[in-house]
Formats: sequence, C-alpha cells, structure tokens
Amino acid sequence: MSVFIDFDQAVYPFPPKPASLDADQKAFYRERIKALLVEKNAVIVAHYYTDPEIQALAEETGGCVADSLEMARFGARHHASTLLVAGVRFMGETAKILSPEKNVLMPTLDAQCSLDIGCPDEEFARFCDAHPDRTVVVYANTSAAVKARADWVVTSSIAVELIEHLDSLGEKIIWAPDKHLGRYVQQQTGADILCWQGACIVHDEFKTQSLEKMKAMYPDAAVLVHPESPQAIVDLADAVGSTSQLIKAAQNLPNPSMIVATDKGIFYKMQQACPDKALYIAPTAGEGATCRTCAHCPWMAMNGLQAIAAALEGDDVTHQIHVSEQLREKAMQPLNKMLKFAESLK
Repeated sequence: MSVFIDFDQAVYPFPPKPASLDADQKAFYRERIKALLVEKNAVIVAHYYTDPEIQALAEETGGCVADSLEMARFGARHHASTLLVAGVRFMGETAKILSPEKNVLMPTLDAQCSLDIGCPDEEFARFCDAHPDRTVVVYANTSAAVKARADWVVTSSIAVELIEHLDSLGEKIIWAPDKHLGRYVQQQTGADILCWQGACIVHDEFKTQSLEKMKAMYPDAAVLVHPESPQAIVDLADAVGSTSQLIKAAQNLPNPSMIVATDKGIFYKMQQACPDKALYIAPTAGEGATCRTCAHCPWMAMNGLQAIAAALEGDDVTHQIHVSEQLREKAMQPLNKMLKFAESLK
C-alpha cells in the first residue's frame, strides 16, 4: 500500500559549489580552523558524505566521521561546548535536539536534503491525521518538526528490526519519507506500511543497465547498495545496508573490489577500512545521459573549509542551529524511543 506525493526534482534547485581553493589556501584554512576549535572549545562532527578533506580534518582534530545519528550521539557525549556539524541541516537539528545546552553551528544553513525538502511538516501532519490508526515512523533524514509528529524515528541500520518489532505487535505503519527504503523494509518484514513517496536525489539516480555492464567489466567485484536506491539496483546487490553497514561489508566480503551504490564520500572511510581493495562508484548516468549528482550530494559539498572557518568565527548568527524547546521536547520523544530500542538490540 502506498500514497504518491509528487515532489518533482524541479523543487530541488542545486546550490552553487564552494569556490575552489589552492593548496596554500587549504593549508591556511586548516590551520585557522584548528586554532578556532581550541579557542571556541569546539569539535567537528562530519558525515560520511562530506568531502574527504573535511572528514580528515574532523578526525585529525578529535572529532568524528559517522552517520547522522552517531554524529549527534558523539556530540552529546563530547565535552566540547560548541559542535560544528559538517553535513546537512537536519543533522544540525538532531544534534541540537540531543544537546540543547550546546552551541550548534553549521558551515551553511542552506545545506538541505531532498528527503527533508520532500516531506514538508504541515503536509505530512495532514497525511498522518488522515490515517490515525497507524504508527508513524520517520527516517532520521527529516526536519525536527516532522520528527516531532512521529511516534518513532529510525535509521537505516535498524529500520528492519524496528518494523519487525512493531509488526509483531500488530501495528500498521506510516513510513516517511524515503519510498525506496520503505519498500525495502516492507519486503523484508511483510509489515503493513503506508509509504510517503520521497527519494534521495543521489541514491535515486543509480542506473540498472549501466550497473550490469559495470558488473560484467569487474566480475570479481561485490556490489554494495544503500536501500535508499531503486528496487532494480537493490536486486543487483551482494550487500544492502546503511553507510556503516556497507563499510563493514566492504571489510568482510572476500571480493578484491567493490562497486558502491551510495554517495562517493563514503570512499574515504571505506578505503581506510579495506586499503587493499579497489573501490568503484556505481554509474549514475545511462546511455547517452548525464547525471545530476554524479553520486555526490550537492548540499554535502557546501561544507567547505572556508565555510567552516566562517562558522567558527562566531560573528555570524546565521550559522547557528535553533530548535525551540517545545519542538525539541516533542522530537526528543521518538528519538529516545529509537535510542532505547537500538540499545536493546545490542
């Protein structure tokens, strides 16, 4: 069962790319950022999909590189009074929800997510109100307002287990916003899921015929696929999972090479995990076609060194994430339920 909410790609105007920096400029901003982190008692929490130089800087300065939930959890545990979130806006909001006492900054508040944009909170609330008999489960890739309307928040790494649990209790589900992940979870669990029809512009762009040709070119390669990808791509996978699960799969599979159908920013940590293996990005353009994202989120690419330095300067309040206390308390409830469930799985 599904509902179609038509959010055409035209509503996703791509942001301009940060200005290119030469080697001297990069060195200058790296050192400036290091000094500002100490001065501001700050730490960088970066997503796997940011550019490699940002991930490397986060690691070098005692920060973390992780998925969106672990970014927020790391920030909540860390002693720093300021969190610099290198990612997209919902990640900054999640960090603020879990760490309300901390100053949460982002290189730019214009770094959006197509899943978040494609699930406006007022329209989603009306949709939920029309189906009051269903338990509302929303993916972490949503705004604080959408999380506040949900019964549960979930990440891709525990989505199947959570829906299996709810299904065993006889609950019917509203799933939002990613239609591909929702379909994958429904197939894995058999649960009654009513799915909002959002999609990630990166994962939605992988092409089946081109991937099949690539498999033929590299017959010894394993295909790693994020479940936000279309069904036909998932069907070609040797391993399906979240970002952290795909990194583990690359480590554990015996194949000497990997074809990876997710944002190519993951290559930084994946290559660390298996330095002896060759990594290839899955194709995002078909015959005679051009890709829009070329397997890299354009909003993640906004997290440049210059923007990080500007955020840490502290004069521009437009870098600060704000979540009202009322909204934070509401969003915290489904997040806490997820965190407790995730802990029970361990």
